[in-house]
Amino acid sequence: MKPLPYGIPESETGQYTCRKITGPLTIDGDLTKPVWQQALRSPRFVDMVTGGPALYDTRSAALWDDTNLYVAFWAEEPFVAATQTERDSIVFLDNDLELFIDGGDCYYELEVNALNTVYEVFFIWKDAYQKGGRFDVPLFDVHQPNAMTFGGDYDRTGASFWWGRHPRGLRWAFLGYDMPGLQTAVRVEGVLNDPTHVDRGWTLEIAIPWQSLTWLANGRSLPPQPGDQWRMFFGRFQKLVTSGQEIQPHPAWAFNKHGVYDTHLPECFTRVVFEEFNQHDQ
Repeated sequence: MKPLPYGIPESETGQYTCRKITGPLTIDGDLTKPVWQQALRSPRFVDMVTGGPALYDTRSAALWDDTNLYVAFWAEEPFVAATQTERDSIVFLDNDLELFIDGGDCYYELEVNALNTVYEVFFIWKDAYQKGGRFDVPLFDVHQPNAMTFGGDYDRTGASFWWGRHPRGLRWAFLGYDMPGLQTAVRVEGVLNDPTHVDRGWTLEIAIPWQSLTWLANGRSLPPQPGDQWRMFFGRFQKLVTSGQEIQPHPAWAFNKHGVYDTHLPECFTRVVFEEFNQHDQ
């Protein structure tokens, strides 16, 4: 059966230049640091399906040094709210900011809310998980309780019920995965969980050691070489309530559109090109 077209053409994916700094950065959520003020910011995020402008201004930026990948988000939000407090709870039930990193036969998902609650999952495409292959290791034991198959889309009806809509089909999802050395920090410009106070929004700062990205490198150098390209998703889900009713599904905004309501499309992720710029940390 020929797979249905899914996502957007390559020509419509975004591209971002990730500049090198002298680092390291102190991860505290403060994006007024000169190094972030000088970083190349993304365009305003767009609706993930249509490409139209997102309701609230959201932007991201990335930097790197020989030790870490750094990612920052600026999120406008008049009423900053978060309820999920347990690590790996379903953070996207709240307003959240999201980073995905593609590794070819695998990819990594990170979600963070305004309480700095972290949700992580590591995905391996089922067709790439072979007995005796490189993913057949204790870390990715499919018999562990927190390993399950995942179809990836949000309209699993009819022909897509079992496999999802992605032409590659299912992937293994390892819910118990923790990225070694991950650092995240949040700052709220306002009063968290107070609907009587109008806020400016919140910021998120992330650091991931290059040595922890071995599974995702897919033969690429760690740290990257200038000119190397990785695929990453920079996104946001926003809980909106109108007339007492929560809008479902939550609006999804991203660096570039996917054409469908599905974050799990690595071929639609933004192309991140690493540049030897040597921006100075101040």
